[in-house]
Amino acid sequence: MRTVRDADGRRYLLVKRSAESSLVRDPESGAERYLENDQIEPVEGESPLETAASGVPDPVRRVVTAAHDDRSLGLLVALSDDGPQSVVGLLDAFDLCESDLHGLLAEFRAAGLVEEAETPGGRGYAATETTERAVALLRGGDEDS
Repeated sequence: MRTVRDADGRRYLLVKRSAESSLVRDPESGAERYLENDQIEPVEGESPLETAASGVPDPVRRVVTAAHDDRSLGLLVALSDDGPQSVVGLLDAFDLCESDLHGLLAEFRAAGLVEEAETPGGRGYAATETTERAVALLRGGDEDS
């Protein structure tokens, strides 16, 4: 597979090519269609895997990249559902040691998925809007959720 674009700049994945037309896949919808070969050109320097991933909404890509397992994903979901939580409260509520919790929170901060927040229990963390949108999308909502 390779990445191609049409005259409007829209990117597709080239699935197969014949003498006159090419079967291309829209990375956003997964829909395939034929385009005339003279309507598309190769995109140099863009991996077809990156093009395929571009069809997944950015908030979801960020969460999928940062959440290594169910526990880390669960932490993001809990912060999204329950609102800001203190570090002490998170340690009490979940089966994470302090170093694991701080490691995850540092990764999530770097990815823009959590932010520091003041809570009644002291310093804590809250899900960002990006995380809240990603959780809604992962649960089957739409981009506007």
